[in-house]
Amino acid sequence: MDLTNITAIKSLCKQYGLYPSSVRGQNFLINRDVLNNMVAAADLKKDDIILEVGPGFGVLTLELAKKVKKVIAIEQDKILIKALRENLEKEKINNVEIIEGNVLKLPTTHYQLLTTNYRIVSNLPYQITSRFLRQFLEAENKPQDMTVMVQKEVAQRIVAKPGDMSLLAISVQFYGEPKIVRNVSKDCFWPEPEVDSSILRIAQIGAEKYADRRGKVNEKAFFKIVRNGFLHRR
Repeated sequence: MDLTNITAIKSLCKQYGLYPSSVRGQNFLINRDVLNNMVAAADLKKDDIILEVGPGFGVLTLELAKKVKKVIAIEQDKILIKALRENLEKEKINNVEIIEGNVLKLPTTHYQLLTTNYRIVSNLPYQITSRFLRQFLEAENKPQDMTVMVQKEVAQRIVAKPGDMSLLAISVQFYGEPKIVRNVSKDCFWPEPEVDSSILRIAQIGAEKYADRRGKVNEKAFFKIVRNGFLHRR
């Protein structure tokens, strides 16, 4: 089954009695070119361990699983978990571990991820983007990099240059190198969201130069100063 086919997705929703929730960011990717662009941008290796959040029916999950050692998929919708398991079985894919829960409420140690040996590739639910990025960039066991689908406006804020930087931009650029891979029209999803998206890649999170920077800076003190600065901007 082609999970980028809108007819197939609507059929699955009917089969499982799923009514896509905008609150949970359930907008399914229905564009094969965008999917291929995202997988290519992640630059996957066969020994990679990938963390994916909100896998849905598995449109991205299946592509990742074919190319890497293991995918850890976190989903909180029981209907989608059931559907994802059955889609994986149909494709005879057995290197995907599904974890039920809210990623923001599960400690990163819960996933049994190695300190420097995992990467994040995910179509993020937009309402959790900022908290998700902060949680994993500040975690002890940081990912090597992230390739994520986010709201276009948020991606533009994250890659802003000095003088136009938000607190989010400073936070992300403190830990890695963000770059917009491509913009994605809202009609590449079903149901169609209200905003356009972007594929954002944050590279070099585990790089020595960033680790060295963090080693020389008291992170809590640094971000306290930054936050106070934004509170008192003129």
